[in-house]
Amino acid sequence: MKTDVAIVGAGPAGLLLGHLLRAAGIDAVIVERQSAAHVLSRIRAGVLETTTTDLMSQLGLDHRLNIEGLRHDGFHLSDGARSIRIDIAALTGRHVTVYGQTELTRDLMDAASKRGLEILYEAADAALHDIETSTPRLTFRRDGSAALLESRFIVGCDGFHGVCRRAIPAGAGRTFEKVYPFGWLGILADVPPCDHELIYASHTNGFALASMRSETRSRYYIQIPSGTNLEDWPDDRIWDELAVRLGPDVAPRITRGAAIEKSIAPLRSFVFEPMRHGSLFLAGDAAHIVPPTGAKGLNLAASDVTYLADALVDFFRQGREASLKAYSDRALARIWKSERFSWALTRLMHNFPEDGDFDQRIRIAELDYIANSIAAQTTIAENYAGLPL
Repeated sequence: MKTDVAIVGAGPAGLLLGHLLRAAGIDAVIVERQSAAHVLSRIRAGVLETTTTDLMSQLGLDHRLNIEGLRHDGFHLSDGARSIRIDIAALTGRHVTVYGQTELTRDLMDAASKRGLEILYEAADAALHDIETSTPRLTFRRDGSAALLESRFIVGCDGFHGVCRRAIPAGAGRTFEKVYPFGWLGILADVPPCDHELIYASHTNGFALASMRSETRSRYYIQIPSGTNLEDWPDDRIWDELAVRLGPDVAPRITRGAAIEKSIAPLRSFVFEPMRHGSLFLAGDAAHIVPPTGAKGLNLAASDVTYLADALVDFFRQGREASLKAYSDRALARIWKSERFSWALTRLMHNFPEDGDFDQRIRIAELDYIANSIAAQTTIAENYAGLPL
């Protein structure tokens, strides 16, 4: 098989890039290790910046998003004693949209065949070859047989644990990483949300987040120490702890229900530089991870592939390489700003094991400053809504 661009990974990053390339008339094939059903079973966040929803609109794939997506003009920071509403719409003129990553992925998958985007699911043992040349190759096994995909470029959209970043020789890149000493325990339930906007809560017991996937499906998280066993947290214990951490004003509005899904997600900040090696490019979680506190993961993937698609189109249509050479620096400039915001919000709202009374007072002072400063609220709103491309 031959194509212009071989994309490894059929998550949102790979699917968005594939659609953008096919819309421009460039051949692309996506190779995915898992089945389509497995890809859709991944439970992920779904707070979309306007840059992401605009991209879906550009692709003509926003019909269901416009019907089912929930427009949010703000969100809340709470410390139990008060709730600070960050009015995104008033402060920036923008908004965010709550639309589950699973649903966005489904929209992209369903439209792939109509756009001529080929996706090869259940492609095992993928390996990259000759990535430092202009004729890179991708080998894998599918339906019990060996397969070869030749291309001009390979793009790794295969996540943090994928094969693409690992194919880059040691010493050819640099890793920046911060692993946090806690994770998020999430519960998904078919119950109405406790509020029409997200609530980020800081409490002496730890952080909590009240969010939603729809008007009838809620997603909640609580901070738990690293090494926590999911079996130690039955549904009732999670609901009880959420009521404590979200505070007395919110607790009566929490509707309890049986968990559809429960999971523990570790938190880390991670960046790999540069995001290109020879004919291999990285995008999305293959190149960077952000704590979910800032709702940036999916949106950074969307900005990466927007930059990369523009550069690839410029190369294949005009023969120009300048945009490809600039891709890594251009993407990393936005990534690091998002890393900074996600780290700062995580530091503000979570309890760290080393924190003492001084740290707690600093947190209280910071929230008090935010509550009384339009400038501080504007800074948070600008970053949460998404910085310009």
